[in-house]
Amino acid sequence: MIGKISMLAIALILGLQPLEAIDIEAVSPDLVTPKATAGDPAPGKRVIQVGEGYEGTQVHHLIYFPKDWVKGRKYPVIVEYAGNRWKNGPGTIEACNLGYGISGGKGVIWICMPFVDKKNGRNATTWWGDVGATVGYCKATVRRTCKEFGGDPTNVFIAGFSRGSIACNYIGLHDDEIASLWRGFICHSHYDGVRKWGYAGSDREAAAVRLKRLGDRQQFISQETSVDPVKEYLREAFPAGNFTFQAMPFSAHTDAWVLRDIPERKILREWLRRSLRNEGE
Repeated sequence: MIGKISMLAIALILGLQPLEAIDIEAVSPDLVTPKATAGDPAPGKRVIQVGEGYEGTQVHHLIYFPKDWVKGRKYPVIVEYAGNRWKNGPGTIEACNLGYGISGGKGVIWICMPFVDKKNGRNATTWWGDVGATVGYCKATVRRTCKEFGGDPTNVFIAGFSRGSIACNYIGLHDDEIASLWRGFICHSHYDGVRKWGYAGSDREAAAVRLKRLGDRQQFISQETSVDPVKEYLREAFPAGNFTFQAMPFSAHTDAWVLRDIPERKILREWLRRSLRNEGE
């Protein structure tokens, strides 16, 4: 009996689409996302940091220096937002995977950014916390990373899964200042404006205002099974946009696919490579 992985491999060799979605969890990972630890940032470490003004609270972000990090050099930055707390998903920044899977732990500084629940002094695990505080925390952390740790301000990307994917526009295009930070966007599973959720500003009219701040910058948009709903929305909402769409050959709602050696990860890595600003450009 041929297993699901073998069926997928045969289909890929023949240039065919598999007849059914694969079980992504049955594909063995080749990467393991590093655990968050205390201490100072260092190559190959993922450490907890607290933004200025949030000392004494539980609000925090995580920063990962690539294994090849050297003081004095500049590195692209991926800023990632996590999904909601949902079923088996904890909704925490510690559960993020995209930035590590995309970079393979090399050549990129990776920040897992919080949704700031300012009232309770902690990271929000569902939706946005205080939107203004979340936006402000992101701006300050990106500035600090570029000033102190070698982040390249011309090569900062925003990424997210599920809630985090919506956040790429909802938070990342919230105002002109934060919108100006990004070289490109990586949105996996859900997209701002496609459907209405239970928070203010999730309607298409509000999303359209944010989307105008995108300009001609690139977005990589992926979704389990099909990206057609997002395509249809953007044909109407932003037909001139610079979008790359990628449907996934699995139905699982997860960001852990980037920890596996599948063709879609290669496609995303190549997209990032092409999107980077080169010196002298």
